[in-house]
Amino acid sequence: MKDRDEEWRGLMRAGLAGDEAAYRQLLHALAPFLRQIARSGLARAGRPVAEAEDIVQEVLIAIHLKRASWLSTEPFVPWVRAILRHKLIDALRRRGATGSVDIDDLAEVIAAPDGTPEIATRDVVKLAETLPAGQKAVIRAMFVDGHDTAETARALNMSPGAVRVQLHRALGALAGMLRGTI
Repeated sequence: MKDRDEEWRGLMRAGLAGDEAAYRQLLHALAPFLRQIARSGLARAGRPVAEAEDIVQEVLIAIHLKRASWLSTEPFVPWVRAILRHKLIDALRRRGATGSVDIDDLAEVIAAPDGTPEIATRDVVKLAETLPAGQKAVIRAMFVDGHDTAETARALNMSPGAVRVQLHRALGALAGMLRGTI
């Protein structure tokens, strides 16, 4: 995974510098990766995996439109997976899905791999200091301590649903802060 991230990060950097061939190669390499994850998410939600191709196309378009927002010093795969997660959720909502995408399935994206926060995690934690206490506690438990939803719920004496709600609100507020709208 690390080698793939480094390869794709290099292609993205080259693409951002104007190398159309590298950018095209990146998008072609991403498609099977995105397709596999989209199919898995659709299957978990009880939806036909044939819908994955539409989601993959939406993700590739979003990557293209938001490519300037990717920080070249940060890992590439988590950025792509976050875009995919949002597009998958949007697709499920549009199609009236009754299933859900379990945030625990994305724990490796949220959790810090070791006790030392990465620069991006430190930035999130710093921004989270301005959030309400419950949201701040959930962000710290999941991003810094690496807990999943169930562990966070037990640690904070909350239901797993309440943890997901606090996380959703916190991430929305943090996104607004990063966009400068809050």
